Amino acid sequence: MSAEDLNPLAREVRACRLCAPHLPLGPRPVFQASTTARLLIVGQAPGRRVHETGIPFNDPSGVRLRHWLGIDSQTFYDPARVALLPMGFCYPGTGTSGDLPPRPECAETWRARLLGQLGGVALTLAIGQYAIAWHLGPRAKGNLTGTVRAWREYLPALVPLPHPSPRNNLWLKRNPRFEAELVPVLRERVRGLLGME
Repeated sequence: MSAEDLNPLAREVRACRLCAPHLPLGPRPVFQASTTARLLIVGQAPGRRVHETGIPFNDPSGVRLRHWLGIDSQTFYDPARVALLPMGFCYPGTGTSGDLPPRPECAETWRARLLGQLGGVALTLAIGQYAIAWHLGPRAKGNLTGTVRAWREYLPALVPLPHPSPRNNLWLKRNPRFEAELVPVLRERVRGLLGME
């Protein structure tokens, strides 16, 4: 992060050790943000590969997400335009059916303070159930599928998305309207917002 980007708050978050006893690989907060960001992408928590590299969405999920958005890596990793603030900043470990949920201490401690610095955000992408629950609260439908199907209700400020993980290939196959209807609108909105038209 450059000097104008959320410092000293960003340094404070990067030094966080609140969840250290619960993290199998130790703390390594991974995020990107700037006070000038126009797009906020809210994921769940870093996976093992992201933990190892320290680069958000540096995995197959990120490849698919950038495809959905219609933007390249250079644009995606430009903190002046795109903020990447997952619900948990550290890799939580693996459970029986994939990565564990984000640690709740992270959002409780840092989320409101960080979001308070992002006054330029015009669109938030809430990816997965934890991000959707935080950002939509009671406005969310009964489950992720219902919320994503109701995406038009949340425009222009927010778009709920399924997680772009390869683990969701079956969900995507069962919900073809997502890529047929939502993704083209999302691409147009993101490209306009980021000055790519």
